[in-house]
Amino acid sequence: MPHRHTTQGPTIMLAMVRDTGYNLVLVVHILAVVVAFAPAFVHPFLVRQTRSHDLADRFQIISLMQGNGQRIYAPALAAAGLLGFTLTGMSDQLYQLSQLWLWLSAGCWLAMNGLLHGLILKAEKQMANGDTSAQKRAEIGSGVLSLLFILTLILMIFKPGF
Repeated sequence: MPHRHTTQGPTIMLAMVRDTGYNLVLVVHILAVVVAFAPAFVHPFLVRQTRSHDLADRFQIISLMQGNGQRIYAPALAAAGLLGFTLTGMSDQLYQLSQLWLWLSAGCWLAMNGLLHGLILKAEKQMANGDTSAQKRAEIGSGVLSLLFILTLILMIFKPGF
């Protein structure tokens, strides 16, 4: 059984790692990650698959993808990071932002949000409005976002500096 830190005095411990409250937040955190990153892997394939459709259908499909990005994927990415910070706070100081893996993960999360909002969603909107030249920017952004996601997974699994 792993050693658990205890807190005494006026500080109230929110939850310990592996306790029910912590695990529930962890489940929602992981669910938010799955929802947030599914399109980074799937959308480039969908865009390529729409090439056989007429332009009106193609732009409609891309428009739906972009709308879902704003309504579903972007909020899920924001929630995933905020829930990660929540888990850090609930860990009874087992995990702290001063640890290398956590501040690098937080930096990746900020970069992913910047890519999603500043490049990918804008490029998808331009594609939905008929600008086919934006496809390359969306693909590059999705590729970089996917690499940052993989890096973040590695950081969270191996926890360098912990």
